[in-house]
Amino acid sequence: MAINKQQIFGIKNNEQFADAALQVFRHQAQNCVVYQEFIKGMRIDVTAVKKFEQIPFLPIEFFKSHTAVSNTDAIEVTFTSSGTTGVITSGHSVTDVSWYVESFRKAFELFYGDIKHYTILALLPAYLEREGSSLIYMAEDLIKQSANPDSGFYLYNHEELYHQLKKQQKNNKPTLLLGVTFALLDFVEAYQVDFPELIVMETGGMKGRRKEMIREELHDILTKGFGVDAIHSEYGMTELLSQAYSKGDGIFNCPPWMRIITRDTNDPVTLMHNGKAGGINIIDLANINSCSFLATQDLGKVYADGSFEVLGRFDNADIRGCNLLIA
Repeated sequence: MAINKQQIFGIKNNEQFADAALQVFRHQAQNCVVYQEFIKGMRIDVTAVKKFEQIPFLPIEFFKSHTAVSNTDAIEVTFTSSGTTGVITSGHSVTDVSWYVESFRKAFELFYGDIKHYTILALLPAYLEREGSSLIYMAEDLIKQSANPDSGFYLYNHEELYHQLKKQQKNNKPTLLLGVTFALLDFVEAYQVDFPELIVMETGGMKGRRKEMIREELHDILTKGFGVDAIHSEYGMTELLSQAYSKGDGIFNCPPWMRIITRDTNDPVTLMHNGKAGGINIIDLANINSCSFLATQDLGKVYADGSFEVLGRFDNADIRGCNLLIA
């Protein structure tokens, strides 16, 4: 296939995105078996798809029952979702993990600048305690890329994290605290920090440890607990190789190779206009070797500038680990 990393990660405008999306679609419609069968079942003529808005979106649940790959290369890593006991989890088979690495490194730089300027502190206990987490894979790489001896993971050693945060503040060091939601709440119940310059980024997920709460309530507790003006968030999932980021108020922005489109919840082939709530469809062109066009169980709104917010989940959707709370 002619498309390469530069074509994807070098996207600068809508025309380049649309061209790349159509190329990836044609490749995956021919080479990703589960996507090919889905398209046939939908009775969609691949040759009739002339705009990326016409591309069909594979329900994300297929990652629980099928291996979605679009080439014959050996699988390098399989990322798996977290889930409560008895829930079937998703698996994302990745034949070239360098696409994931390039995606999250470039996205981080796009939204936050040079990683080497930061100390990265990762409070991700539930993810550290299992195998196959794509979030841990990303966090490990960002910690390594920061080339900072103070960067590192924390499990339940909150006192150690507290002292590290105080050290960072005293030394006036730019710091990013990446944390699973329940662990951040546990921390601020035990320790109060007044660190206005700190970037607190929650990745979502109560893991059954706490009751769900609305975003406003959650972020109010965390802003007071850490002494910051806003809580940042990451929107990603096992089935994706890209993430969107929010720097506050639950409004997310995508990197140029990722896009959110909403669909009618009662008619999955009908797309919604900007500003109207619908099911979230994701185009992630970094998923070139699996499937780039996914229909999720999240509900959201997309705005005219391409930013979006997550409003919740479909009633019949099982709770997922790497997902944001109901807003």
